[in-house]
Amino acid sequence: MKIDRKLKVSVVGATGFVGQRFVTLLADHPWFEIVAVTASPRSEGKTYEEAVEGRWKIDAPIPENVASLVMMGTDDVDRFCDLSDLVFCAVDMEKEPLISLEEAIAKREVPVVSNNSANRWTPDVPMVLPEVNPHHLQLIEAQKKRLNTTHGFIVVKPNCSIQSYVPALAPLMDFIPESMFVSTYQAVSGAGKTLADWPEMNGNVIPFISGEEEKSELEPLKIWGEFAGDHIELAKKPLISAQCYRVPVLEGHMAAVYVKFRKSVDQNEILMRWREYSSLPQELDLPSAPKPFLRYLDDFDRPQPVLDALSRNGMGIAIGRLREDPIYDYKFTCLSHNTLRGAAGGAILTAELMLAEGYIGKR
Repeated sequence: MKIDRKLKVSVVGATGFVGQRFVTLLADHPWFEIVAVTASPRSEGKTYEEAVEGRWKIDAPIPENVASLVMMGTDDVDRFCDLSDLVFCAVDMEKEPLISLEEAIAKREVPVVSNNSANRWTPDVPMVLPEVNPHHLQLIEAQKKRLNTTHGFIVVKPNCSIQSYVPALAPLMDFIPESMFVSTYQAVSGAGKTLADWPEMNGNVIPFISGEEEKSELEPLKIWGEFAGDHIELAKKPLISAQCYRVPVLEGHMAAVYVKFRKSVDQNEILMRWREYSSLPQELDLPSAPKPFLRYLDDFDRPQPVLDALSRNGMGIAIGRLREDPIYDYKFTCLSHNTLRGAAGGAILTAELMLAEGYIGKR
């Protein structure tokens, strides 16, 4: 796909960990150009480089074309919307103010792709994992009617941890998974921190992450749900039980998955489905789409965050250790990069999909 002008984008919440990921990924993007960066009032009026001084968390330099941009406040909605064709939102705010902010942007006729959880359960807001449920973008038309907009709307990405294991089930859904048990082992960057920021995590595991187990058990049911005009009818199965742990790893969320299917399936069939799986982002050759999307590793001790989280520029899903289970049918291990695939990169891929499919464009 060729474009005659890059879309102008704002990053709301640009100084946080995920916001910094947006900045680095968009700096040289072929379809998008950053024109505005926003954060809390304490950063307003500073250059971006000044605003992140002493708290830059990415292992790459601050992009030169963003470093000198003057920060706006998150309340300066008119200014950054006037500059933008599209807004990426990764700001840390309470739920109700964040819903109000994202709707205010949409009502100014600027589409929002949100990394936040606030609107994930708004009935007419699609929660999209591009390779799994791109058809849920049909919800946008119902949402625009509610918001009384022509171009503005909100799309959200799902929780970062479920993006390790939900993709692995996508090629297997016709075998009808009935029940799943999932344990996730989540990196500290998922909390917006590094190991240096969080010395209590060194050599430690915390068996609780607030809200994560509920997200792990419920969000997949929306992703696997059926389009019903103005909402998504949640999938009834599989029933999911989840346990979530914070582990002393910088990047990469891992999941141990146990699944029981209604229909019998051979192990070789599962492996073949994983290796051959492709979806709309790959067919459209989107800039951020990993090829292949799913990668099975035969080594018994893989995947590992250090070795595999950056697979396909951090956008691929690594799978390993498939074997039969004495209680469920099969068990396996999955890994995804939580701030790339699970956060900023996944949101950018969603925006690429929407541009290619005609949902967004130049204002």
